[in-house]
Amino acid sequence: MKHKLVVALAGNPNAGKTTIFNNLTGTKQHVGNYPGVTVERKEGSCPYGDTEMKIVDLPGTYSLTAYSEDEVVARNFIIDEHPDVVVDVIDASNLERNLYLTVQLMELGVPLVLTFNMSDTARIRGFEFDLEKLSSFFRAPIVETVGNKGKGFDQLLSAVNAVAASPPSRNFGEKIIDYGKELEEELSIIQEMIEADQALVQKFDPRWLAVKLLENDKEVWGKVRSLPLEELVAKSTAHIRDILGELPETAIAGARYGYISGACQEAVRSTVEARHTMSDKIDAVVTNRVLGIPIFLGLMYSVFQLTFTIGDPFMGWIETFFGWLGGMVQGWWPEGSDSFLQSLLLDGIIGGVGGVVIFLPNILFLFLAIAILEDSGYMARIAFIMDRIMHKIGLHGKSFIPMLIGFGCSIPAIMATRTIEQRRDRLVTMMVTPLMSCGAKLPIYALIIPAFFPQAWYGRMLWIIYVIGIILAILSAKLLRSTLLKGEAIPFVMELPPYRLPTIKGVLLHTWERGRLYLKKAGTIILGVSILLWAMTTFPGLPDTLSSRYVQERQAVEMANLLDEEKALQLENIDNQESQAALRHSVAGRIGTAMEPLLKPMGFDWRIGTALIGAFAAKEVFVAQMGIVYSVGEADEESETLRDKLKKNYTPLVGFCIMLFCLISAPCMATIAVTKRESNSWGWALAQLGGLTTLAWVVTVLTFQIGRWLEIGMG
Repeated sequence: MKHKLVVALAGNPNAGKTTIFNNLTGTKQHVGNYPGVTVERKEGSCPYGDTEMKIVDLPGTYSLTAYSEDEVVARNFIIDEHPDVVVDVIDASNLERNLYLTVQLMELGVPLVLTFNMSDTARIRGFEFDLEKLSSFFRAPIVETVGNKGKGFDQLLSAVNAVAASPPSRNFGEKIIDYGKELEEELSIIQEMIEADQALVQKFDPRWLAVKLLENDKEVWGKVRSLPLEELVAKSTAHIRDILGELPETAIAGARYGYISGACQEAVRSTVEARHTMSDKIDAVVTNRVLGIPIFLGLMYSVFQLTFTIGDPFMGWIETFFGWLGGMVQGWWPEGSDSFLQSLLLDGIIGGVGGVVIFLPNILFLFLAIAILEDSGYMARIAFIMDRIMHKIGLHGKSFIPMLIGFGCSIPAIMATRTIEQRRDRLVTMMVTPLMSCGAKLPIYALIIPAFFPQAWYGRMLWIIYVIGIILAILSAKLLRSTLLKGEAIPFVMELPPYRLPTIKGVLLHTWERGRLYLKKAGTIILGVSILLWAMTTFPGLPDTLSSRYVQERQAVEMANLLDEEKALQLENIDNQESQAALRHSVAGRIGTAMEPLLKPMGFDWRIGTALIGAFAAKEVFVAQMGIVYSVGEADEESETLRDKLKKNYTPLVGFCIMLFCLISAPCMATIAVTKRESNSWGWALAQLGGLTTLAWVVTVLTFQIGRWLEIGMG
């Protein structure tokens, strides 16, 4: 029987923690949420000899002082769930910044292993480490690793196993760092009062708790209900501020960095003079004040062009497969059959879900490109580049990071706003993030663009729609910061990680994870909504009197003395008329018809209206519903595709307006629910729903009316 260990991976963002997690766990990992919060929880298993290690990837955090939800979750997991070992993943090329978290882990007294990741980069930069000295300073074994090359993992697992077998002893209330005369005097007074309260002593190490209270850690204060303690800490805080001229938390942070600096002076040697690294040379160009944004826009244009160019053949294969599948299923019934089951399979499932799955290649190639940009370190540069623009609208570059995540999905993007300290900044970012073109909107663009625009414009049109979203997000944020959510922006120093060569394994894992979620969505939510929409477009069916009229018209044509070709054309025309009449008479048709006064100014008809209703459940359902409306599922391999039918019924201007409305309008219902949960207010969630839909209607009406007046895209 295998011995089981729980190992927590902690570390700063961009230290390579995810790469190490992926290398240790491979495909044996799963993702969920921590109880009660929306922070992502990653777990995986890693066998080592007769030990089965459960690896928990904690949220990336710079410290354990709870300013953000990520920090709270990371710290609470360590304190409450008592992992057997905590592995602190450290960027060895940026040692002093990363060791701040290490000092806090030391103070917690957890069994600790330090991994100096990216040690090859540190050597290139001319750093040499006395690992024995550093290990004694930080009271933990140190292992050098190179995560993207898979080096050092055997030594890491061996160190974890050894620490778990014989965790280091620690004296109760032991002093790890000397915070200086003034702070230590106040800490000892606070510690003495804590030690007199047995309830607190059973839960917390007295010295650690004293430090946290003096740091004014709100999360810890929430767990400590003691008026005498509050009064004592307030008195100590005032005393320290009077003597040192700064708040206790600032003095404590300074003492920690002093400890780190002293340790590095003793045990770290630089073998070369300070010089510009390759990252610095690249940054001189890509983050340049003048060139930065054009380079970003050009790079995104290239990504979109490649997404269509590379993905198009794969889409054709999938389209051919579903055409063959539809023809095969249709062959199960005699020609002219009017079976509801046949209609459900062809129109509801193959026409609905199949119409969405066709765009999987585009989704995968776009996510692959985004994964490469993220893993290389360029995404952090985009936030840095946008920082100057964000400051002008009252935000900072940190708010642009959730927007970038929004290119994948709005739900994790809105969840990512929890790293923003100020509530009003969080709310602004949450409200405008759905204006980023998420992966769910890409199938709509991939349907519309090839239907209405020449191949040379595929990448350009996709680039244009993405840029419109970014511009509208910035303008909307400016409006909110100037009206409902006024206030000063907090200064923020953005750390730029060094560029790294993304690993094939890491990029493929990130791409597959997103692609898998897309397929899962197609097989669950979209399947369910497609069946519901099929029912809404099928029932209640035409009244007998109207149905009989079409039967009589067919009989009249059959009996008429006409050429076979002309007869076939007239019969097809009658079939189309009956199909359209049945759709208008259906539940979906009636809803769409009722909406037409609002739809017509945008150039839309009732068919588009019914698809927009379905898109509220999930944006991809728009494509599924258009497939159902135009009954693509009943076609054989020689029939027209959905794109052909759209091109026959609408103009390029209407096609562009569809993309514009889907870009801006209310996000899916899951996003609205997450906005409510993150803002803790239905008011803000409903404001997002109503505000974005109103904005979409206004912008789309103006675009269509001006375009029609100027006769642009009418042919």
